[in-house]
Amino acid sequence: MKIHENVLPIEGSGRIIARHDSRIGSILAQDGKLGARDIDQVMELQRAEGWRFGEAALRLGLITTDDVRCAIAKQYDLPHLLPGNESISSELVVAYEPFHPRAEELRALRTQLSIRWSNAGVQNHSLAIVSPGHGEGRSYVAANLAVVFSLLGERTLLIDADLRSPRLHRIFNIPDRVGLSAILSGRADRNMVQAVPEFAKLSVLPAGAPPPNPQELLSRPALGAFLQEMKAEFDVVLVDTSAARPYADSQCVAFRTGSAIVLARKDHTRIGDTRGVIRELSDAGVRVIGTVLNAF
Repeated sequence: MKIHENVLPIEGSGRIIARHDSRIGSILAQDGKLGARDIDQVMELQRAEGWRFGEAALRLGLITTDDVRCAIAKQYDLPHLLPGNESISSELVVAYEPFHPRAEELRALRTQLSIRWSNAGVQNHSLAIVSPGHGEGRSYVAANLAVVFSLLGERTLLIDADLRSPRLHRIFNIPDRVGLSAILSGRADRNMVQAVPEFAKLSVLPAGAPPPNPQELLSRPALGAFLQEMKAEFDVVLVDTSAARPYADSQCVAFRTGSAIVLARKDHTRIGDTRGVIRELSDAGVRVIGTVLNAF
């Protein structure tokens, strides 16, 4: 997954019929970005030059590029968080920069997963995100992938099963006092799953308090039972995991999900380590759907 610095054009060329009246001018007016006199100026320039409304408003200096991006996102029901929003981490590139090439790469990954699930006849779409070592971007990929699945209208659950160094609660800015560790130890139930208000179809289960015995907890039948319950309630279940080489936690999780993708980081992850993780997962009966190369 390569990172690019160039940004795609702010307006696409494709025509999509909106489900309701959501013209760019109306959205900008509702957001308080344009007044009635501003709109008249923009429309006059539109008629004279043949530009789109957003282009004309930009040329007049009445709005910013971010204003247009946000309006376009609302026009097509695409959540778009503005930079500086403190509710959710800027790591969610698909939410903050939905028109950026990185966001398109994550959508492409979503498409590949959907196709491979379909070709294999997989009904329960549950997946472990696995990588050999630390600092390879598992949580980044898991979080963004969960968002793009939710944007399809899929009821999506993201679980933080990294009981050693959890990060998802920081990305989504949710409390993590109680989470998966409490569920697996029998001290809590599925009510610990938290809906994410910014994304209507997305829910997150944080790792919770770090336990002294993470591998033992993840090896218990309770994890399999809980995942079965969640598969019945959600269309897609994604599970973040601990580094696979130093710990066997990810094998325990992937065995329960049944499927996994293996993530490697360019110029960081050893090829031999990646091959070893794939072999170990396959030997455990896990279906490795594919591999992802992360570059940052």
